Amino acid sequence: MMPFQQQPQIGIRDTAAHRAIRYRTTGSGHGAIVRLMSPSDLGHLVKPFVFLDLFEGESSFINGMPMHPHSGIATVTVITEGNLRFEDAESGTGMIDYGGVEWMRAGGGVWHGKEMSVGTSRRIQGFQLWVALPPALENATVDSQYLESSVMPQVGPARVILGSYLGVQSPVRAPAGMNYLLVTLPAGESWSYVPPEGHESLWLSVSRGSLCAPERVLAGEMVIFEPGSGTVTLKAMHNDTVFVIGSAQPHPYDLALGNYSVHTNPQALRAGEAKIAEIGARLRDYLKKPNPSASVPVFK
Repeated sequence: MMPFQQQPQIGIRDTAAHRAIRYRTTGSGHGAIVRLMSPSDLGHLVKPFVFLDLFEGESSFINGMPMHPHSGIATVTVITEGNLRFEDAESGTGMIDYGGVEWMRAGGGVWHGKEMSVGTSRRIQGFQLWVALPPALENATVDSQYLESSVMPQVGPARVILGSYLGVQSPVRAPAGMNYLLVTLPAGESWSYVPPEGHESLWLSVSRGSLCAPERVLAGEMVIFEPGSGTVTLKAMHNDTVFVIGSAQPHPYDLALGNYSVHTNPQALRAGEAKIAEIGARLRDYLKKPNPSASVPVFK
């Protein structure tokens, strides 16, 4: 992760209309993937949002994603350009394009990584977000959803990916207390986000174009706003601008971190990692069979 910069605090209290940016980062690149936030850095500031990747490149890079485990979190993948095909034993097959969503509640443990494959587009862009789960769900059973863009509700320029906004509820089975929106603003247009009551954490990240917030936020940046309840007004600069914005009630738990896991305490982390190891052993045995299926989208 590249160093992030704390914004000057001068003048914040001079105007209630200005919700200042506290941190900004351009992350660190890993090929087609840029890691903007991890649980060990900015994730502590905006939890339950604890991890954010921006991915962009030739669609074929998705073929190189290995099977890998998670526990204690949910992953949310949103497509902002191009499309990917999904395949799941329980959900069937389909295509996710702009505004489409993959939701994977890892809970007590899961291995995945092959449920998404190349679609019809040459290039792909999108975000993957991790959400820390509350104690009641962090070691629960796996729950996954693959939602095509046609079923995702919209309020003005915003797709409601998680939560509820202005009376419109996302179909994603996410815990209460958080919102996650995908917004496209035409050049020169403004849009205001009014956080629900109690949503003190607020951040956004731009994938295309640039915003005035009122400081400029460029494509590839993530910014975190000062804690509070105030509205933030955003204006697309010279080009159409695509960004995600998240707000939430603060996650009132510590982050117990593993290599692929985030839990609320060390005991829950040990349980999750033990389950991951057990599933991994079964997965390796399965792959040694003479004629395993061509793909193993999810193993739980």
